[in-house]
Amino acid sequence: MTRSSNSLVLACSLLLILIGCSAPSSVDTKKSTTHEQLVELFKSWREFQTPNMNEGVPDYSVVAMKKQREQLKSWQQQLQNFDTTGWPTKHQVDWYIVNAEMNGLDFDHRVLRPWERDPAFYKTLWLDRSDVPAHEGSTHHAIVDLWKYEFPLTRENKEKLVKQLQVIVSLNEQAKTNLTGNARDLWIAGIRDIKTQTSDLESIMELPGVSDQSDLVSVIKESIQSTNSLVQWLEQESTSKTGPSGIGKENYSWYLKNVHLVPLTWEDEVMLLKRELARAWTALKLEEHRNRNLPELKPMDTPEAFAALTERAAKSLMTFLEKDEIVTVKEYFEPALREHLGSFVPAQRQNFFLITLHHDPRPLYSHFYHWFELAQMDNEPHASEIRKGPLLYNIFDSRNEGTATAVEEMFMQAGLYNDDPRVKEIVYIMIAQRAARGLGSLYAHANEMTMEEAGKIHSEYTPRGWMKMEKELLIFEQHLYLRQPGYGTSYITGKYLLESTMAAFAKMKESKEQPFRVKDFFDQLNAIGCIPTSLGHWEMTGDKSLLN
Repeated sequence: MTRSSNSLVLACSLLLILIGCSAPSSVDTKKSTTHEQLVELFKSWREFQTPNMNEGVPDYSVVAMKKQREQLKSWQQQLQNFDTTGWPTKHQVDWYIVNAEMNGLDFDHRVLRPWERDPAFYKTLWLDRSDVPAHEGSTHHAIVDLWKYEFPLTRENKEKLVKQLQVIVSLNEQAKTNLTGNARDLWIAGIRDIKTQTSDLESIMELPGVSDQSDLVSVIKESIQSTNSLVQWLEQESTSKTGPSGIGKENYSWYLKNVHLVPLTWEDEVMLLKRELARAWTALKLEEHRNRNLPELKPMDTPEAFAALTERAAKSLMTFLEKDEIVTVKEYFEPALREHLGSFVPAQRQNFFLITLHHDPRPLYSHFYHWFELAQMDNEPHASEIRKGPLLYNIFDSRNEGTATAVEEMFMQAGLYNDDPRVKEIVYIMIAQRAARGLGSLYAHANEMTMEEAGKIHSEYTPRGWMKMEKELLIFEQHLYLRQPGYGTSYITGKYLLESTMAAFAKMKESKEQPFRVKDFFDQLNAIGCIPTSLGHWEMTGDKSLLN
């Protein structure tokens, strides 16, 4: 700084003192230029994104959320002050990830406000691991993942679980103050989630060794009483809830582009899902015609037959992936799949996915590519601090749900069902189901349909009436998609984006006179990590157009 500049700063400071004003706080406008600085900002950002904690209980009060929203702008400005010129693509991709997360918090404050509109946000206890990097939909910052514990508990883990469960009472009371929204469908469906927490808490009492731990039993009972009280309050308040739950087309499109990095609008997604729904139905009917002289697939109706079927299916899929050079099969892939082969369920209690599972599990096991991805995160976390853990706000949905859906058809096209063509029919039924439920969720977010009406599209346009057999899945899925914009469509839109990426990757190889290998494609996709497919497209092909 020159002497004249120093004199100017001093003069300005003296002027502020003379007029009795304090200098406004400002963000450092100095450009940050290194990936290491981005990683440090990311770590600090994640700490800021977590609300203030009072004895382990996050504060979602009006005052706390107002303060966080006001401070968010300075974090966004810090990120915009980065100069990424000359950075390798993978580091620029990391910048986009951080930017998307900051946009997610901004959208939470401006539009979603789950702590205010969404009773299910206050669900604390989760019994099972999600098949994607983080739980689907908005969750608060003190959830209890019971699946991380082994029973009987060690003394250390017992004390940890007691401490974690103690937040339930405080959060339930906080919910009664914070939940002032008027989103009727979210409110009514959210009561179901809180009721489930009661039964989940009761189930802990049956686990080995729990009944012998008086302090654990005590906190469970207190949590049950508190959760029942919250349910009663929610039911009393429900009669006054009359407003829409969707976020509207404009907000939906902004969220897709700026948070989930999906280069589509609400209108684009309607067109795409209608197209996939029609294509799936047409392909199904043509496949049924081609297979008309073959024996129909019969569902397994005994535990023994089902066990034999799942064993054959698991071996078939794993052999196909390796011998047909689809992907490099890591040593942890098959164990990850075998943890989720499923159990026999009588026909009268089967939901859509269980119906497919009892006919032939391979289409659903293909979708379980999910578990390969999670096993990779566990065993070989990504080198980038920004990608090694789950991205916030379900930003991973186009990558994880899109890939899991895409490979169902890709594996089919690559020859997985050459031994039994009738299994192809299940693949098209599953595509139709994903398109129908996503289409319903779009109309619900546009407030052109209620959640119940959206569910009718989901149910009526799933072939063979397989979504009419068991209603709980229908409610669960449509409620989730109303809570988390873009998730219900991500199966089909993510599939489209992955197909676009494979096409661009193949074209790039061809232009360089290099061979295209399916295995190379999936290995590179896996190496990139669980990030939006548009970012994966850029990193794998050098084409950034999906982000424009």
